[in-house]
Amino acid sequence: MNRNLTLLWNGLIPENPIFRLALSLCPAVAVTTSIKNGLLLGLAVVFVQVFSSFTVAIFKSFIHPRIRIPAYVIIIALWVTVIDMILPVISPEVYKQVALFVKLIVVFAIIISRLELFASKQPLTPSFFDGLGMGLGFTFGLCLTGAIREFFGAGQLFGYDLLGFKPLLIMILPAGGFFVIGFIMATFNWLEYKITGKIPTSGGAH
Repeated sequence: MNRNLTLLWNGLIPENPIFRLALSLCPAVAVTTSIKNGLLLGLAVVFVQVFSSFTVAIFKSFIHPRIRIPAYVIIIALWVTVIDMILPVISPEVYKQVALFVKLIVVFAIIISRLELFASKQPLTPSFFDGLGMGLGFTFGLCLTGAIREFFGAGQLFGYDLLGFKPLLIMILPAGGFFVIGFIMATFNWLEYKITGKIPTSGGAH
């Protein structure tokens, strides 16, 4: 498989930021009470991740190693400011529910870790695809979690009432979010074990 396609695929499934690397779990739980919230925050993360990786890959030779983390934060903050101005125009109602977490993208572990581990060491094109893959993987994780929680917690999908009642209210509470993510993680690990025969290992920062 082409390296760029491999980077995309790795971000989506084998190295999914939420289900495999366990990165940025707190915002993932906080916003996924509905699939709309997850999708909007996910798209914001894709935008910031891609453009931050792109920027670091271009200017990495000008960033002194001793100030690389503050420099990354400034770069991320720049792109967060841009997307924070765009999202209210795209979906003002949903934006009101995720606005705080859009601003907190500046300190999301997923973005800083990819800049440090990949974009600061790799050429422009691979950095772009790595950022895109990780961003899409994060979006996939948010949407899947949001869909499960919204359906079982509110009996809805995309805000449309499907059941006419709320079967498991706990699913849209924080405890339900951790339960759903934990269940999906376990499923990913079980599938990896069945396919490879190896005990999976994963971990990350919140």
